[in-house]
Amino acid sequence: MSLKVPPLLLMIALAVALMLIDLIAPAWSVRFPGQKILALAVGLPGAALLAHAGWAFRRAKTTVNPMKPETSSKLVVHGLYRFSRNPMYLGMLLILIATTVATGTAAGLVAIPGFIWFMNRFQIAAEESALEVRFGADFRSYCDQVRRWI
Repeated sequence: MSLKVPPLLLMIALAVALMLIDLIAPAWSVRFPGQKILALAVGLPGAALLAHAGWAFRRAKTTVNPMKPETSSKLVVHGLYRFSRNPMYLGMLLILIATTVATGTAAGLVAIPGFIWFMNRFQIAAEESALEVRFGADFRSYCDQVRRWI
């Protein structure tokens, strides 16, 4: 796999960048009543989604390492994976949205679609190719039944 940036590290780097932009240039940020509550309402489910999806991989005793999908021993298709092929990445996206809401920085309007584009183009496409080689028709059937994000 050619991708060298772990998705969790990318999400953390973008979240930290949004927080730094808010600290350095607060004039570029928007403040509104209930902002922190709204951020928690989006971020906590995102963190729960990320944790629960990772737990499903551990329970299945297969790799959770997104950098080495070719080492997967099982195709996880139960639980959250019945609704999304990438609930971990969906959780990361919700955390980025929550960080954008919490900071109020307009830079999130670039970071969020940038994260989605990057994940689709580089991470998910490479993972799907590796999983198709590894699991063949079972993976193709799964892709036909379950959407990439939601």
